[in-house]
Amino acid sequence: MEKYATITFLGASGVVTGSKFLVETSELNILIDCGMFQGLKELRKINWQALAVDVSAIDMVLLTHGHLDHVGYLPRLVMQGFKGKIIGTAPTLAIAEIILRDSAKIHEEEAQKANKEQYTKHHPALPYYRLEDVEKTLRLFQVSKENKWISIADHISYRMQYNGHIIGAVFIELDILGKKFVFSGDIGRRKDYLLREPMRPEWADYLCIESTYGDKLHPKEDIEAKLATLIKETIHNQGNLIIPSFAVERLQTLMFILWELYKKNKIPNIPIFIDSPMGNNVLDVFNRFSKWHKLSPEAYKAMLHHFNIVSSYRETWETIDDKRSKIIIAGSGMVTGGRVLTYLQQLIDEPTTTVLLVGYQAEGTRGRQLKDGAHEIKFFGKYYPVKAKIESIESLSAHADQEDLLHWMGTIKNIPEKVFLIHGEPAALDAFRVKIKETFSWNVHIPKLHEVEKIRL
Repeated sequence: MEKYATITFLGASGVVTGSKFLVETSELNILIDCGMFQGLKELRKINWQALAVDVSAIDMVLLTHGHLDHVGYLPRLVMQGFKGKIIGTAPTLAIAEIILRDSAKIHEEEAQKANKEQYTKHHPALPYYRLEDVEKTLRLFQVSKENKWISIADHISYRMQYNGHIIGAVFIELDILGKKFVFSGDIGRRKDYLLREPMRPEWADYLCIESTYGDKLHPKEDIEAKLATLIKETIHNQGNLIIPSFAVERLQTLMFILWELYKKNKIPNIPIFIDSPMGNNVLDVFNRFSKWHKLSPEAYKAMLHHFNIVSSYRETWETIDDKRSKIIIAGSGMVTGGRVLTYLQQLIDEPTTTVLLVGYQAEGTRGRQLKDGAHEIKFFGKYYPVKAKIESIESLSAHADQEDLLHWMGTIKNIPEKVFLIHGEPAALDAFRVKIKETFSWNVHIPKLHEVEKIRL
């Protein structure tokens, strides 16, 4: 009797966010990643829908890394009846715990605020999930070793291999009856300030590869020179430099660069405030898992001493009231929530303010609106004029660009039966499809949301 596997594309299909891929076999049903959709309202609405599969039949979740668009749907999965294992590397599970707790807290606070100030169409507004839902989810976490094949059924095993991008990130290889299924997760860059070069797959019968920058090469800009210039301008203008930042990796990278600039006497000793409760917890993860990054424990501790870590909301307001020129690094990176909203609400209408965007800005986010030149921006139900100077640094992205993606694929020895392009916006997906066909002559497909691929084993 012929045996089959199916892949159902439950997210990150035709879009960047919401990574979820269900692999069903006669032995096990495995969900690769379990992320939330972010950005456009029609995408965020999907988050509230029940998953379009039988959740109770899913045996386990394998996580590539801990970002919200890869783990943020986990509590909803558990709410819908999932009782299996949630497996990832130790740093990935540590990051996922921080991100899920933070996410639940934000959802609860936003629902409370919306109900109190009545700027919601929903009566009452409900949180997407609560801290108690996160606690139930965390009980299912199980740490996996990396770079080792682990058997999970008679004819199925998996391996997680170091992938850069963020601390703990891996790509996942599934061996099902001798066929290799490779899920890239998010691929890091070959030259990263803090992380080692990603490992690369050697065999892939079926490859799902991210395409976030499938149509782009990261610009060869001098990040340190640009930062130094913006900091000097901020001091000259007696203003504030606000950097919305992702709490995982980007925050730590920015801290490292600013610390290096100061040590090299390229910037003066300007006060730098780190206001990201989640980011502060991630700093502890870096401390605990030093083998996953380049910094020695001694260098890491020395770097931390250079920054003012904001630990309470009261200190946020004290920082805003501080009249000195300063740098503020605060979450979130796409300006979708977090402490950065409080700073921008107070300071975005000041011409002496500079907002520096340092990562990918998904369609539909406030970060993308600012980058695209919006003259006003909405926070907490009200519009605020944008008089601040908006700058961006493209090349600080934690994602591989097109050149890095092709390099990552370059060690695959066989010709894959099919390559699926995921985790990209339409233009990036199509450009990358053409490039792969030109470079490798491989069979490339761009799956749609909820598409099902049946594969003979």
